[in-house]
Amino acid sequence: MKSVAQNYHLMIPSYLSQLFKQQSYNPDQFFLIAGPCVVESEELVMEVADKVSAICKRLEIPYVFKASYRKANRTSASSFTGIGDDNGLSLIKKVGTTYQLPTTSDIHAHEEAAMAAPFIDILQIPAFLCRQTDLLIAAAETGKVVNVKKGQFLSGPSMKFAVDKIKKAGNDKVMLTERGTTFGYQDLVVDYRNIPWMQEHQVPVVMDCTHSLQQPNQTSGVTGGNPQLIGTIAKAAIATGADGLFIETHPNPAVAKSDGANMLKLDLLEGLLEQLVKLRKAVI
Repeated sequence: MKSVAQNYHLMIPSYLSQLFKQQSYNPDQFFLIAGPCVVESEELVMEVADKVSAICKRLEIPYVFKASYRKANRTSASSFTGIGDDNGLSLIKKVGTTYQLPTTSDIHAHEEAAMAAPFIDILQIPAFLCRQTDLLIAAAETGKVVNVKKGQFLSGPSMKFAVDKIKKAGNDKVMLTERGTTFGYQDLVVDYRNIPWMQEHQVPVVMDCTHSLQQPNQTSGVTGGNPQLIGTIAKAAIATGADGLFIETHPNPAVAKSDGANMLKLDLLEGLLEQLVKLRKAVI
């Protein structure tokens, strides 16, 4: 008999299917969270949303547009942080309205939850902040779906406490995201046991295929990465039974203002998703 975790990935819970109601998709398919790391301009977010939504429509993949309206966790004080909260959030909302997509962005402090909630559908909690009780409760109290990234310093089973905090605040709309585990000072590794382990908390589990390939804390002050392995991470996640994939993508990562070292070039996304759809069909 299959475990609850093994079966759970076949279901899209009602709070996610409600977000995808404007899209035509295969309910047995994984869902995709994708977009540029940060809102750089209206032209960028619209280009990415237009191309990714068209690909997902053809492949029947439910799609959530992602972009950060502000980057708070920067290696260097000189790193780009955003175009302003109001401008960034307004552009994310415009993407959602224009392409009829649910949207997500990360928040960094409890007071940001109420500010961001009117503009986005899923509040993302950064991995370094996944234990911050006031942040989790504030996100829960908005009534939005809350996606908590697993800390690089935590195991999958220990994420039950983050889920419990949100649910005890009166919100059952929770997701968890695996994004690698700290390995030494300047690298991450992915323990795929965390996918079924976190599914045992009765929530959808997403694999962050780009941030899990970061090489943080570089002495240059800019985070490094291994984008050539994005496909490897994604395929392994689908084979392991992940409910969704998180992939940051950009038309030209070399000139991106944040996380260019580990984003997928936009014109490579379609071919990868085609492979993943075939793999998903083979393993479910």
